[in-house]
Amino acid sequence: MKPTIICLMITSPDGSLHPSRWTASPDGSRSDWSKLYEALHAELAGEAWMVGRTTMAEISKAGPHPVDGPHSVERPAYFADRAAKSFAIAIDGSGKLHFEGASLYGDHVVVLLGRDVPDSHLAELAADGVSYLVSESAEMDVGAMLEMLNRELGIKRILLEGGAGTNGALIAAGLVDELSFVVAPALEARKASDRVVEFGTEGLAGKAELSLIGCDRLEHGAVHLRYKVLKPA
Repeated sequence: MKPTIICLMITSPDGSLHPSRWTASPDGSRSDWSKLYEALHAELAGEAWMVGRTTMAEISKAGPHPVDGPHSVERPAYFADRAAKSFAIAIDGSGKLHFEGASLYGDHVVVLLGRDVPDSHLAELAADGVSYLVSESAEMDVGAMLEMLNRELGIKRILLEGGAGTNGALIAAGLVDELSFVVAPALEARKASDRVVEFGTEGLAGKAELSLIGCDRLEHGAVHLRYKVLKPA
């Protein structure tokens, strides 16, 4: 069974994901809005949070540290800690992420990888105590990999937290069940402002529809919008 996936993001009304660039507000500050987001993260009670490669690289900040060969590694899956209660999942098709240990913020790290990732990279992850799943097909079937995480690690709910390309790809694949946004009273308004969701040049028309399921006013001028993600008829 596929875990429930809730895309949880904090944004400005013009779609910026970088609070450091936002305008000031008389109603609140970056710290206030961050606390609201963190409270929702805790309230949603996911067993895991998940991000794409670029976002995870900003979090892990680790560089390559190869393990001496020859390498004997497990494929397609290696679970370093089945007893963990919470997980940090990274989607890294090309095998470019590195870690300094088995956990981030106390959550056990699991990496979803493309089929062609070399054994040397898997050996590095295993040496760091990181769990991984390697795609068995040329194109990553993230849905099947998440079903395995549900089956093997008991992950039933995942909070998807960016970036925009990862959010868009999973929505297009029909894997996201809900969009949950904290919208702060601030603007960036730069020409190259980020988006909450992005999907190539074709966009998501015909791939997903949204139905409003909640709109709540929060403290410090922020609002919480919730949409159910539907497949078009």
